[in-house]
Amino acid sequence: MLVSTVLVATSFPVGAAITHGMDSVVLTLLRFTLAAFLFGPIVAWRYGLPLPSWSDLARYGTISACLVLFFWGMFAALRLTSPLNTATIFTLTPGIAAAVSAVLLRERLPRVAQLALPVGMIGAVWVIFRGDWDALLAMDLGKGDAIFFGATIAMGCFTPLVKLLHRGEPMARMTFWTLMTGAGWLLLLSLGRLGDVEWGAVPDQVYAGIAYLAVFTTIVTFFITQGSATIIGPTKVMSFTYLNPALVMLISLGFGAPLPPAATYPGLILIIGATIILQRGATGSGGSAIGPGAKPAG
Repeated sequence: MLVSTVLVATSFPVGAAITHGMDSVVLTLLRFTLAAFLFGPIVAWRYGLPLPSWSDLARYGTISACLVLFFWGMFAALRLTSPLNTATIFTLTPGIAAAVSAVLLRERLPRVAQLALPVGMIGAVWVIFRGDWDALLAMDLGKGDAIFFGATIAMGCFTPLVKLLHRGEPMARMTFWTLMTGAGWLLLLSLGRLGDVEWGAVPDQVYAGIAYLAVFTTIVTFFITQGSATIIGPTKVMSFTYLNPALVMLISLGFGAPLPPAATYPGLILIIGATIILQRGATGSGGSAIGPGAKPAG
């Protein structure tokens, strides 16, 4: 999950660099389609790819709908807000995942998580509003921030649904069909937009960015995240997102971005502290970090 988190952190500056070069829905469609095209032969060779039943397609389609909403929201939001803001809002995901898991999976939060999740959320809110209490009280969220907050809610449902709907099939096969059904959703959404794209005028860096996102922040991270959700639990998996703001800030600095305002640093410290608390308070290997009574579905 640490490897996955570093890769996810790179998706925010890469997404910001390419999102103005193509319609966000079409861009996400290409990302999912390329990922499925590259991953499919590997899955077929290792596990076989029998056609799924209608009920299986419904399971995969439910999971992929969350991802489609998230990635579309990310690219749309990055046109209007910063990579650091989106990465920070993304840290609200563990709290959302915990709430959804409590409802769908009846998983219980241990005391350490009950402490760490609010601390992390406070840190996220601090960074979003840059330590400006007047902006917080006035709820001065930008349009891009609001769009990405909605996308984050969808992502918070993703790992609980993976654990709920997993039926024992190889995780690589589940990942492939999640990508395929996601591409299907995106094709339906982009039918009226594909004809408007001037493919030859799209900069090469946009295609390169799509390829990077398809391989490293789609195939690799989906496989890791879906597999980890069934082993260590959705909330523990999502807790790694608390590292995203710090990682995105370091990556952005490496590409020449300026330092964020000093007023955001206390929030970043709270976020990193919440991550450390959650990891130190984790149960033993193979256990769920959100309660000893948690059991994998299926």
